[in-house]
Amino acid sequence: MDLKQLKALVTVVEVGSVTRAAELLHLVQPAVTRQIRTLEQEFGVPLFERTRHGMRPTEAGVSLAERARRALTELDRARAELAPAPGVVKGIVTVGLLESTAALLGEALVSAVVREHPGIEPRLLTAYSGHLQQWLDDGDLDLSLLYNLTSTPSLNVTPLLREQLWGTAPPEAALQADSPVPLAEVAARRFVMPAAGHALHALVSGAAREAGVELDVSVQTNSMSLQKALVRGGHGWTILPAVGVAEDVTEGTLSAAPLAGPEVWRSIVLGMPRAGRVTAAVEVVARELVHQIHTSVHNGRWPSALLHERA
Repeated sequence: MDLKQLKALVTVVEVGSVTRAAELLHLVQPAVTRQIRTLEQEFGVPLFERTRHGMRPTEAGVSLAERARRALTELDRARAELAPAPGVVKGIVTVGLLESTAALLGEALVSAVVREHPGIEPRLLTAYSGHLQQWLDDGDLDLSLLYNLTSTPSLNVTPLLREQLWGTAPPEAALQADSPVPLAEVAARRFVMPAAGHALHALVSGAAREAGVELDVSVQTNSMSLQKALVRGGHGWTILPAVGVAEDVTEGTLSAAPLAGPEVWRSIVLGMPRAGRVTAAVEVVARELVHQIHTSVHNGRWPSALLHERA
């Protein structure tokens, strides 16, 4: 097994075609086919099903590709970190951002890091908190924002802030930030629900039980951007973190107000793996991420947020 074979495997899994993989790897098609077959012979199992619609990875192919991708990423990190100039911090840092925070923090974080430390290459991924936590455990992320989580055997967790959830409606509802909306009023409308499995689904469901109301769910979705689009399209009201709707409210495409009766809060934390060495590049990015969060709260760009006293 060699690196070329691993790159061929990962690329074919990602694009589903030997022809397209060969183009991306700047190889001829028979060379990629030969590398895949060599791997299959070495492991003694088929890695792909050849179909009329392309190459479909088998369970063994998916498993091997996941491990190969991590190995290739670690080699990229090693190349980036080796032999840096004195005083220069270098390396690849993969950061997980909650979808609701990505627009506020993503570009600002990257700009600050590359300006002060051009030897660092940030890589940003967004997902649910549960998915981000799994990626941290699997070693696919160096650090990540998570919510409603305390330290685990595999992760160190640093509390950063608490933020209030907001009732979110079309502009004509004229919800106002200085006038909290009762959950019962939100429940009186059709409701766009975060999909089951999303931690926000559990928060909203728990609040509804506490208030003794039943939500009239019109549709469920696992995408915050689609959740907001459905509200704009008249499919109902919804509940979202304040940071996720602040820009929409400013632009006048949604109206929103803090929930009341009951208030609903979530905590944002920074998670980092306990195992392994924390590189200088990871430390730099972690500090900058915390700084960007503090700045966003202090300048009012993160509504209804309370910084953790020790954050």
